[in-house]
Amino acid sequence: MAIKTTENDGDVQAFIAAVEDEKKRQDSQALIDLMRDVMGAEPKMWGDSIVGFGKYRYEYKSGRTDVWFPVGFSPRKANLVLYLMGGYEERTDLLAKLGKHSVGKGCLYVKRLAEVDTSVLRELIAWSKAWAATQDKA
Repeated sequence: MAIKTTENDGDVQAFIAAVEDEKKRQDSQALIDLMRDVMGAEPKMWGDSIVGFGKYRYEYKSGRTDVWFPVGFSPRKANLVLYLMGGYEERTDLLAKLGKHSVGKGCLYVKRLAEVDTSVLRELIAWSKAWAATQDKA
């Protein structure tokens, strides 16, 4: 069974403009600018609530494959949820310098961009981009 969240033609700017919290809306635009700069790719909607950059094909242990983005985010009510691929185990040094955040399975949670070091965030994004480059291209 393929994943349900896929790249689509949704309007990224309309999605961001609809974010109710003004600061979260500003942070979302800043993330778009930062991720676009590091990834060298334009933002695309994935599903109805995730903004992703680039894409790669990955294979499950079962042999099934899917396409996903190496870097993305979603402005959720409680946090900005950042999706950085490749796992966090190898990036504990960067996470220690990032600032106020929490980590879940495959997600990095940030309340406000002002609470993190964006130069460290830039490094994390670049790490995810490099990791995705080692995967199959979609």
